[in-house]
Amino acid sequence: MTLSVSLSHHLPGFDLDVSFDAPPGITVLFGQSGSGKTTIINAVAGLLRTDHARVSVGGRVLCDTDAGICMPPARRRLGYVFQEGRLFPHLTVRQNLGYGRWFAPKTALHADMPAVVEMLGIGHLLDRRPAALSGGEKQRVAIGRALLSGPDMILADEPLAALDASRKAEILPYFESLRDELSVPILYVSHSASEVARLATTVVALENGQVVRQGAAAEVLGDPQVTPLGPRQAGAMIQARVVKHHRDGLSELDAGGVQLLVPRVAGASGSALRLHIAAQDVMLATIRPEGISALNIIPAQVREIRMGYGPGALVQLSAGGNLILSRVTRRSVDALELHTGQQVFAVLKAVSVAK
Repeated sequence: MTLSVSLSHHLPGFDLDVSFDAPPGITVLFGQSGSGKTTIINAVAGLLRTDHARVSVGGRVLCDTDAGICMPPARRRLGYVFQEGRLFPHLTVRQNLGYGRWFAPKTALHADMPAVVEMLGIGHLLDRRPAALSGGEKQRVAIGRALLSGPDMILADEPLAALDASRKAEILPYFESLRDELSVPILYVSHSASEVARLATTVVALENGQVVRQGAAAEVLGDPQVTPLGPRQAGAMIQARVVKHHRDGLSELDAGGVQLLVPRVAGASGSALRLHIAAQDVMLATIRPEGISALNIIPAQVREIRMGYGPGALVQLSAGGNLILSRVTRRSVDALELHTGQQVFAVLKAVSVAK
């Protein structure tokens, strides 16, 4: 099932004009605060009427201003997960979950409550009220309520923004389960590069109310011309598999034929994971460095160089079929005589395991 969106809207000091398609999986609206992410998701939900809109899910038109069609939110069959759980405080978890099913249309494909409860790990919470739940537990219940409403699509507006790092780590695997195990597509708002690297199937990058790039997560995040959070926050996502775990606490990974060593990760040999490599953590050398502490020194080829307006530059590298970004200075570009097609060595000072 695919979401198709075309919106334009004028606000004081801000103009939104976007068009994109969201295929199955998790499509992330990615950009800085004020780029239009929440305006888009609220327009899709029917919580905001824009000047012009055409929104359809699986061919079912939710809104078409030219044709005079605008379904109310309750008829759009969309489950919405907000930044806060927004659970009914006087109802138990079981009753909050049942509320979603109660208002689901009779023609909807109903999710199985026991299966949803098990997937989200909330069976022991069913008789509690929201006041007795942690932030992460509330969000898991909110996800369950959205699923049980029989939605054609789930909308998630920065659902982890109000959580601390440990609670975020608790919730992320459940969104991965939604992405990998269910057929319900998700439109997800974020301005966190690590969240995008971990979750996104598709990325719609936004700047100042415009779509600057859309496509597969690895391609968009690895594009030096697209930096929705600014060059300082640029970073690439690559996929890898666990090869083996070493006794010294390191795990050996294979990323398209490129060997990487990272602090021990969970997962048996052969299991897949995603890596997020910040551009500022990638150094470049024209000859293989020796006598340094960095464990990951990767042969790579320069594919593109983007000179910034200041003293910096972003260099896109190809290594084993993966795209990696390196943030260096213009002076380094000149000193190393970097150019497209050049063979170099990427020295990874840090590799973050996104999954």
